[in-house]
Amino acid sequence: MQESLNLFDYEGEVICGVDEAGRGPLAGPVMAAAVILDPKHTITGLRDSKKLSEAKRDALAIEIKQHALAWAVAECSEQEIDELNILQATMLAMRRAVEALSVTPSLALIDGNRCPVMAIRSEAIVKGDDKVAAISAASILAKTARDHALYELHKQYPQYALDQHKGYPTALHLERLREHGVAPFHRKSYAPVKALLK
Repeated sequence: MQESLNLFDYEGEVICGVDEAGRGPLAGPVMAAAVILDPKHTITGLRDSKKLSEAKRDALAIEIKQHALAWAVAECSEQEIDELNILQATMLAMRRAVEALSVTPSLALIDGNRCPVMAIRSEAIVKGDDKVAAISAASILAKTARDHALYELHKQYPQYALDQHKGYPTALHLERLREHGVAPFHRKSYAPVKALLK
């Protein structure tokens, strides 16, 4: 992982990395995580969660939870996504994650190009999940938490094959959606779901 950001610029700051998972799917909540890493404990292999295998993400998530100074995962439900829109729901989930930390950071580094409104200072970093270890860690926790939530939904609704597509609009998901109709976990404001409700 290339530390292309000069983290010495943040000397003396208590930094938390923040990232989300699940903006694109038609189903399930959007998840966000916030992580404050322990500078005395380096976790090797941290990078953007999308570039890691599921097994590697799961192993790293355990290590992050064991060794981070603080971590938290929060979500916005399908209902909140439909009420607020996905961008606002993502920002809210991020803010909830930061506010749930057991240690109060002085600065939040957010993956992407915009920051949620929060009581602490924040800075947006495009592709931050591959530049800042704390954001990579947050990316991994958000992704593993969302995958877990979709596996749990799959147990209740096996006919939708959520364990395979995790709610993303794949051909399989769209086929099952047409076959079995809109379920409570679907985002009703998303075009393919909305079209079936008409």
